[in-house]
Amino acid sequence: MKKAVLTIALAAAAVLGTATPAFAHNVLVSSDPPKGASVETGPSKITLTFDAPVQPGNNQLALTGPDGNKWTDGAVEVTSNVVSAPVRPLGPAGVYKVGYRILSADGHPVSGETEFTLTKAGTGTPAAAKPDDQDTAKSSGSGGVPVWVWLVGAVVVLGAGLALALRSGSGSAKEDKKS
Repeated sequence: MKKAVLTIALAAAAVLGTATPAFAHNVLVSSDPPKGASVETGPSKITLTFDAPVQPGNNQLALTGPDGNKWTDGAVEVTSNVVSAPVRPLGPAGVYKVGYRILSADGHPVSGETEFTLTKAGTGTPAAAKPDDQDTAKSSGSGGVPVWVWLVGAVVVLGAGLALALRSGSGSAKEDKKS
């Protein structure tokens, strides 16, 4: 019986120990302008704050206007858990979407979107389109391991541990009867 309990405990520790990184992805905590905000004048830069430091690397931030044009103007800057990018003076009034794709503290890419509304049209012009522009606002998936893989792995490990425990337990029960 002791072997069965030990085997189950080790299997559970292995499953929990290997599943932990899947839950360590960065989470967007706040944005400037705030999500859903209405502003009369466009910001000079977009700032996103995450719950953990963002790794430097291939981080992207794109501001897409109601006309579908890009309004970011310059390189993405990362300072610990804050990611920002300069913005051109905005143009048409409407909903502006801030799409991002950052390199999470655990090494996995994380993408998402927030938005704000410009209530008064500006006089700015959008950034020139580049052939290799990626639409980060429409990017999907985190690029990490899907949750179902972790669940299947957990079931397999627990099932193997249980089978081993039952097999070990039935052998010692037969030996006890012989004595």
